[in-house]
Amino acid sequence: MDIDPEELIESARQAHDLPDAPAPQRQSRLNVAVAVTVALLATFMGICKVKDDNINQNMQQAQADKIDHWAFYQARNAREETAKATLTQLRLQAIGAPASAAEGYQQAIAHYESLAADQAAKKDELRKQAEADQQRYDALNYRDDQFDLSDALLAISIAMLAITALTQMWWLYVVTLVPTFFGVLMGLAGLASWPLHPDMIVQLLS
Repeated sequence: MDIDPEELIESARQAHDLPDAPAPQRQSRLNVAVAVTVALLATFMGICKVKDDNINQNMQQAQADKIDHWAFYQARNAREETAKATLTQLRLQAIGAPASAAEGYQQAIAHYESLAADQAAKKDELRKQAEADQQRYDALNYRDDQFDLSDALLAISIAMLAITALTQMWWLYVVTLVPTFFGVLMGLAGLASWPLHPDMIVQLLS
């Protein structure tokens, strides 16, 4: 049977018009969606990174302040105990002291009583400051956990998007939106100070 060139041309045109032909166009749309998503996630992660770094610096400062305040607390406590010990000794000595020395003992006793009370008050103030530093550190750490979880989820999303670009599977792109959603949500919670903190997951990763 002779082959008609016109029939071959017509067959080629029909094959080009088959439903499977637009596959490259669908791949192109998927690649664009992946590229735009990765770009948006990278930008969002960059913003969260800046905020998280500032929080980490504040956490370090709060930790340093707490250590300093507890160190001063111990110093005040040692001074208070020394003053109390000296006060006890003076009181015992004043019992058997001659009347001519009584006034001197009373002045010394009054001085060490004032010193012990002053150190106790300053020690209590330092304790409150150290506890406030710990509370500030815990509040900052709460937000730091939000950013850490956001960073982990978005890293998983970007890895899945890379696989999506290689496999050209739309359903995998849809699955990727799940960790993307929660990663963005946790990032926004850290930026806006929302009380959103999955304790179970944080404890598991700690």
